[in-house]
Amino acid sequence: MNRIKLGIIQVNHDKSVEVGDAFPDDAHRFRDLFDQQEQRYRYRVYMTIGGELPEDIHEQDAYLITGSPLSVLDEHVFSDGLSNFIQRCDAQLKPLVGTCFGHQAIALALGGKVERAGVGYNVGIEHTRFIQSRSWMLPQRKSLPMYVFHEDQVTHIPDGCDLLGSSAQCSIASFAKGNHIFTTQAHPEFTHPFMNCVLNAMEAKLEPDTVSRARASMELQHEGAVFAEWCTRFFQENLNE
Repeated sequence: MNRIKLGIIQVNHDKSVEVGDAFPDDAHRFRDLFDQQEQRYRYRVYMTIGGELPEDIHEQDAYLITGSPLSVLDEHVFSDGLSNFIQRCDAQLKPLVGTCFGHQAIALALGGKVERAGVGYNVGIEHTRFIQSRSWMLPQRKSLPMYVFHEDQVTHIPDGCDLLGSSAQCSIASFAKGNHIFTTQAHPEFTHPFMNCVLNAMEAKLEPDTVSRARASMELQHEGAVFAEWCTRFFQENLNE
């Protein structure tokens, strides 16, 4: 079986003692997640904070943009370059997955809208309920429970995109464009120890009810591994076209 060359666009540069120093970075979490599967990958991590983005989008077979504690609504040193990269992937139908910050960045780059959520932070394990499916979404699920931790959310998807899934606190929790873009507001790569660490670190900045709901929700089983399987089939379908 040929390895898929996956470029991980890392936009999380957390250097905090509480979280950044306590756990491996996003790229490691995604590699751990994808390496549970039979399909093998060859990874290349692009650190956007250091100005790293693919010069040629055909350097890799496919790409994934990670989440981040940063807000996509703020201007970052990599913002313009990331937007341009997303637009090039779209123009050349390069398979691209976006999670959390990546989901929002793709929406903005392609003409959608992102805003602060009126409900405040959405934290814990939340079900994304899928109203549409795609051929790569196997095994089939009408709903996927996954970790979430966000204050911003997509409020308008770009023209030409289809809404795939919504959650109780996020009406645009997943969308797709054609067969080359696939996104989720959730964090399929999170683990319980990591989520618990982030929640502890952020607790003072959150409403008590938000913390209580988050901790209660974490009793649920999360299915980020199923979303990873969907991503693999999404990549495979593109590469086999």
